Amino acid sequence: MRQSLTIVSAILTIFVVSRVRKFYSGLKAVSGLPGPRVLFWPLSLLGALIPTTWWHAGITYKYFGSEVFAVVPFLLGPPGIYISNLDVAHQILASSRSALTFKKTSGVKFTLGIWGGNISSTEGDVWRKHRRVLGPAFDNKMNTHVWLRTIHTYHDMVAAEGWGERDSVEIPVVQAITFKLTTLIIGHCGFGLPFDWTSPARLPDGSMSIQEGIHMVADPTLGGLAMSLPEWVYKLPFTGTLRNVRLAHDGLTRFMHEQVADRKAALSGFLDGSAKPGEDVLSRLVIANEAESEKLKLTDDEVVGNVFALLLAGYETTGYSIAAALGCVSLHRDIQDEVCKQIEEVVGYTRDPDVDDFPKLTKVLGVFFEAVRMFPGGHIVLREAGEDTTITLPDPVAEAGRKTIPILKGTQIVVDMVGIQHNPRYFNEPEKFKPSRWEGIASDSEAFSAFSFGPRTCLGRKFAIVEAWWVEPLLRPGETEETWRKRALDARAGMTLYVSDVPVRLVRRAV
Repeated sequence: MRQSLTIVSAILTIFVVSRVRKFYSGLKAVSGLPGPRVLFWPLSLLGALIPTTWWHAGITYKYFGSEVFAVVPFLLGPPGIYISNLDVAHQILASSRSALTFKKTSGVKFTLGIWGGNISSTEGDVWRKHRRVLGPAFDNKMNTHVWLRTIHTYHDMVAAEGWGERDSVEIPVVQAITFKLTTLIIGHCGFGLPFDWTSPARLPDGSMSIQEGIHMVADPTLGGLAMSLPEWVYKLPFTGTLRNVRLAHDGLTRFMHEQVADRKAALSGFLDGSAKPGEDVLSRLVIANEAESEKLKLTDDEVVGNVFALLLAGYETTGYSIAAALGCVSLHRDIQDEVCKQIEEVVGYTRDPDVDDFPKLTKVLGVFFEAVRMFPGGHIVLREAGEDTTITLPDPVAEAGRKTIPILKGTQIVVDMVGIQHNPRYFNEPEKFKPSRWEGIASDSEAFSAFSFGPRTCLGRKFAIVEAWWVEPLLRPGETEETWRKRALDARAGMTLYVSDVPVRLVRRAV
């Protein structure tokens, strides 16, 4: 018994000493920057599963009184630095040395690459090959296609839901509408599928609708977990959700490969002009890829991977962005007045908006920019120092000067997009919903560098919030607008940042 206690004591001592050494090595790796000292790295699977407490920072954004702070775990996980300063973020993501020095982590590459190698999961020369093929698929023609399909889907939605004959519509969870809307647009513009509001297309085996499949696999964490488990796990009880996700993944993958094969088979007709190519991203991507030399061509797996990376990644973020915009604007009738007045002046009531109206609808854009600023879907960008290096930190706002600190190889770097977009250095009263802050700001301004716009979010940016409706918060009995705001516009962090269920009421405007 005494000998067993001695062995246990020795093992415990060794473990404690190893953790103390790990902790002090972590402090050295981040140059002793202040910040929370936690048990587990917050962005690990274990760290994400543990609720945020006084002893665990969690993955929910929290401002620690500094634009740059360090998280150092005692037990498991690497040390990391959180950044909410644009100058430092540029050093990590956009400088001449960033691609060589600060690399995507293996976890990021796996999660983003579960559909196949793609522009989001690759780096260096491989990334450039993907970028070369993808470039022709995204141009003004595609933006116009998205615009027209959005208008068509909107009218389809209003007719199918019976809103045209009603003076008010209560929507308990507006995400149910916004997610369906984005799925239909993605399905048509991405894959050329004949979706409509009441009769969604189904997988060839009829097991589920493509809309259901996209919804199941939209979460990269759940999708990555389902793809990494061995087959025998799915025979165990309580794995029904993961089994369905795996079935959805496999069904969508087979379907997409069939779609690629069909487009390649029809390519000769496209090239000689006897057939018209589709306007969807997949058709354009296949045509661009087949025009490349064998050395630069993407494999079918990579073509499929890129379509899903570019379009499926936008499904959840776009759905939540539209929901957040509707929720925010519902609390501000004065802002709705301004937006509606501009829509009336630019578009009127006798026609649908067209693409040429887009740059004129500045107040509509301002509402979306502000909603995405407050609730950015891509709330973090994760990198890892691939070598010993340095970063230069600015002094606090009221002070002048800069200092350079060493960063050791393996240190995690978290560019905190929520922190950047709530940083008073860049945004006055960042906690307030103020779409007017975007008026007169050029689209290439540094203020926009905090956003991950592009093909992923053009659906949300070009969707008009109101046509002939007021948007109001749908209150519970005895609930005030302030308690509704705290309940519905409560930011929650996972793989994306999202708002809670947003209940609203649409009330027809007199025109």
